[in-house]
Amino acid sequence: MLDFLRRRRIYLDNASATPVLSEVVRAMHSEEAFANPGAIHADGVSAKRMLEEARETIAAELGCKPRQVVFTSGLTESNNLAILGFARKLVLAGTPLESTHWIVSAIEHDSVLECFAEIERLGGVVSHADPDAKGIVTPEKIQRLLRPETVFVSVGWANNEIGVIQPLRAIAHLLSSGKTAARIVFHSDAGQGPLYLFPHVHTLGVDLFSLGAGKLYGPRGVGALYVNDKTLIAPTMLGGSQEGGLRAGTEEPVLAAGFARAFETISKERNGEAIRLSRLRDSLARELSARIEGLVINGDLKQALPHMLNISVPNISSEYLVLGLDHEGISISTKSACREGEQFSHVVEALGRAKNPASSKIMTKEERAKNTLRFSLGRDTTASDIIRTVKALERVTRRTAIFAESRIK
Repeated sequence: MLDFLRRRRIYLDNASATPVLSEVVRAMHSEEAFANPGAIHADGVSAKRMLEEARETIAAELGCKPRQVVFTSGLTESNNLAILGFARKLVLAGTPLESTHWIVSAIEHDSVLECFAEIERLGGVVSHADPDAKGIVTPEKIQRLLRPETVFVSVGWANNEIGVIQPLRAIAHLLSSGKTAARIVFHSDAGQGPLYLFPHVHTLGVDLFSLGAGKLYGPRGVGALYVNDKTLIAPTMLGGSQEGGLRAGTEEPVLAAGFARAFETISKERNGEAIRLSRLRDSLARELSARIEGLVINGDLKQALPHMLNISVPNISSEYLVLGLDHEGISISTKSACREGEQFSHVVEALGRAKNPASSKIMTKEERAKNTLRFSLGRDTTASDIIRTVKALERVTRRTAIFAESRIK
């Protein structure tokens, strides 16, 4: 027991939340930013300056203008403001939602899918774009769903469960081809994409781009939404004219400064970390596939974020495996943290059934979706962590198999 307590825990759940960087904490320690940035006295002006400097930094990383960056409380609010804010603007402009058609990827985070459920409740028509077997929502799939009345498309940049990167540029090109009667607004939940991909919004072709600092080694409680000049949205939270009239509530300069510093830091490390983590992730995938019978990898690792690995292990409860690894001092998850406790992963279920490369056994889509494990590596992950994790999971699965056999007998 003492050995267990002394061993360093291994954190492989960075997709759920990243630790806050020490340089981010230092950037947030300011005695000059306590005032309301909307005040006109010297203290308010100082706080406003910190807020706008953070906005300029984030805009530079996105390759856009500072006025196009709206600060929010996080990724969930950014998604809500983008989707429901656009719907509200349509209604305020006299366009009934009953006359509109919306498209969303079927494998989005709940903060996106629930917004589209609300669009349906309000009368809009929503189509869900399924991924292919590799987890990719192709432009062809989007094209088949387009209608003359389509006004909005939402596809996440990289899936939060399997890490597969979506072809945003190709989808944006399709949407701008002028094949529909109205201009189609293109939204993307950026999630963890900026950690390892260049987040230049004009290159990606997006109109609305949701960000959250808590996924990018920054503080929780702050996010941002990029809104291009051609896209009009209305506020979804009322009570003030902050953030260009799009987000009521007193801004928090300290959190914004922490977000900006985190963004700067990960941008400098992006290339090196992507290479390092992809090697560690691929090593983890090879070793687990060789040691655990029937294991299936969910998604295409060649087209996924370099730090994510999602697997399905047959005949063993994924919650049991997570708890078993936790006892070994290793933190992972079964799926998105917002869906922990639910029986199935809607993302993995959408991939269909799978065949294990080392055997002729077929895993049904239900079994595949029920027995998922998500490993998400980070800045502190080492090669020895991978070795220890492989051995620990092998021990846990072996103990489970022995226990199951004893119960049958």
